[in-house]
Amino acid sequence: MISEKLASFAIGVCEAPEAVRAVARLSLIDWMAVGIAGADEPVARVMRAFAGEESGAAQAGLIGGGRAPARMAALVNGTISHALDYDDTHFAHIGHPSVGVIPAALAVGEHLGCSGADVQEAALVGMEGAIRFGVFLGRSHYQVGYHQTATAGAVGATMAAGRLMGLDQGQMETALGLVATRASGLKSQFGTMGKPFNAGLSAANGVEAATLARLGMEARLGALEGPLGLSETHHGEGDPAALDGLGRAWLFESVSHKFHACCHGLHAVLEAARDIEVVPGDIRAIRVWTNPRWMSVCNQPAPETGLGAKFSYATVLPMHFLGHDTTRLESYDAATCADPQVQRLRGMVTVTADDSVGEMQARLEVETGAGVLTAFHDLDAPLPLAARAAKIAAKAESLLGEARAHRVTALVEDAALPGALAAEFSN
Repeated sequence: MISEKLASFAIGVCEAPEAVRAVARLSLIDWMAVGIAGADEPVARVMRAFAGEESGAAQAGLIGGGRAPARMAALVNGTISHALDYDDTHFAHIGHPSVGVIPAALAVGEHLGCSGADVQEAALVGMEGAIRFGVFLGRSHYQVGYHQTATAGAVGATMAAGRLMGLDQGQMETALGLVATRASGLKSQFGTMGKPFNAGLSAANGVEAATLARLGMEARLGALEGPLGLSETHHGEGDPAALDGLGRAWLFESVSHKFHACCHGLHAVLEAARDIEVVPGDIRAIRVWTNPRWMSVCNQPAPETGLGAKFSYATVLPMHFLGHDTTRLESYDAATCADPQVQRLRGMVTVTADDSVGEMQARLEVETGAGVLTAFHDLDAPLPLAARAAKIAAKAESLLGEARAHRVTALVEDAALPGALAAEFSN
């Protein structure tokens, strides 16, 4: 049974090799940087105000300041850390592992006084679990409209939280049964504050399900995969090979980190665009070929807000060719969307779904009076650990400034107590 195997993995000895743990540390650094940078976003203010209205025990810190119960802290911090949509993505299931799991692990870890090493390990186990269950659900679950970050992510958050709470096998299976009836999140929210809220729901649902199981709540076991369970009712494919090698082969190691401040579905074409040199005034047409799965995710034709621009081929490509830095947060705003030059080029962009293009690939043509320029990029091309670390360090410095980025990196690399991490992101 899927639930039984995930529960055993969640409570068992973690044998992840150092290379996998190193990537997990980079994801934690990246999560901290993106979360802190998003602390003043409108949705961040809404979430902290919500926590203040509900009140409760001051168990864990909130990004941007304040304290709240662990479940609420997970909800707030999960939402805020996804506010900029600049966090990591895993394409095995098309989900954001860090924002749905790390906030749950940190909130529980801070509340219970767990060590930094235990919190990092629990987060890694949870993120691997989220990816694995996301693969079990398959592409049909995502394509029909469910947000894997929130649904599969809630399973991973439950595993991380339950591991830190010391749940036994039966309790962990119960927690997974409970989260099966709690997991939620829709792609219809993309381009709005509802999308980062989905990540917060993932983290909060995980903390809630694990806590209830610890307190003695009962649930239908096997509700992730059984009759009328999460997979069956939410268009899951039930891939029987999804858990093959669990605990030995780590899918998390191939996580992708974002180096453009927009939907990951746009990154391949933006990388391809870097290989084309053109004067904007010479452009007559911009043609994109992408995997069909991205057509319902990041193909908004004429967004009017910065959030919408992050999900729009027709906007980010004009931005790039006009010299806007797509790696910087401030490039995405309503003024850019309304720029006449952006709108002129936007009208030249056509996006075509092509099954021969992989989910991490894009083909690009730019037609000018002198001819057609072409480029192709595959995000799945190997990125050495040292190069990944350098890119994340540069990203953190651009978001936080050099001094604060170095503090965050040192805290993560030293496996600092979760309270120390919370103190940093609460400032």
